[in-house]
Amino acid sequence: MSRTLGALAAVVLGVSLVTTVPAVAAPAQPFPAEFPLPDGFLPEGIAIGHAPTAYFGSRADGDLFRVDLRTGKGEVFSQGPGTPSVGLKADHRSRLFVSGGVGGDARVVDAKTGKVLKTYQLAADTDTFVNDVVLTSEAAYFTDSRKAVLYRVAIGKHGKLADTHTTLPLTGDFVVTPGAINANGIAETPDRRSLLVVQSNTAQLHLVDKKTGVTKLVDLGGETLVNGDGLLLRGRTLYVVQNRSNAVAVFTVTEDGSHAKLRERITDPRFDVPTTIAAYGNRLYLPNARFTTPPTPTTPYNAVAIPKP
Repeated sequence: MSRTLGALAAVVLGVSLVTTVPAVAAPAQPFPAEFPLPDGFLPEGIAIGHAPTAYFGSRADGDLFRVDLRTGKGEVFSQGPGTPSVGLKADHRSRLFVSGGVGGDARVVDAKTGKVLKTYQLAADTDTFVNDVVLTSEAAYFTDSRKAVLYRVAIGKHGKLADTHTTLPLTGDFVVTPGAINANGIAETPDRRSLLVVQSNTAQLHLVDKKTGVTKLVDLGGETLVNGDGLLLRGRTLYVVQNRSNAVAVFTVTEDGSHAKLRERITDPRFDVPTTIAAYGNRLYLPNARFTTPPTPTTPYNAVAIPKP
């Protein structure tokens, strides 16, 4: 073979080798900005712990759904009791604290296995809606949207849970309107001495003394929290979900929680009545409850992520 023909053969061979390499699909984008929840799920609460895993509760039957935030893939990992799962919080011991809505109860679930570890019957009558929960160093506090109370489950040394709960009556500026959604989202103040509770029907934010239950209105600088729902505190930044307003209000709060100044309101075209909020990394995650859409077994639901401001 001549040098020219040899060179030509090498070029042809090189082209042949290149063209026979199969195409490789681009890898999936990590940490998707939105992902589906099960059809007919009726999501309400969300909780995220230290790992990139989000937990959602169903208003339909109380099932708990777990999603890997890196992929958006999820599964039902704990069957519900047939009554709602509403507000959720996760602790560093891989436990999930679940508000039971009209069931008037709360339960603590192993976030790995889905096993129910503890159950508390918080309200004895039917005029109840156990709505949301916050975890502090000493207790889990649950709101009831029908009553002027908080329910407290003490957390002892090494995370030991009390066998029973206590009821903390709310007095002072907090006044219940019968038949309305009253106390809703709840958070701890930056100094950890008090609690913040949004009252949905009055668009007010209340400062609650943990020991006495005495409440005072938080000075919002003239702002109101119409459709106020889930709360999330990070440092001195308070995020307030305004569900049917399709917005998240971002406040800077004082250490004692007595004053809050609005920084901005976040809206997003993907919001479809978001209810609650949780954070991971530099993102905030919200489930779309779609309250304005008639629910059916095939109604689609999802959760969306937005950049943390």
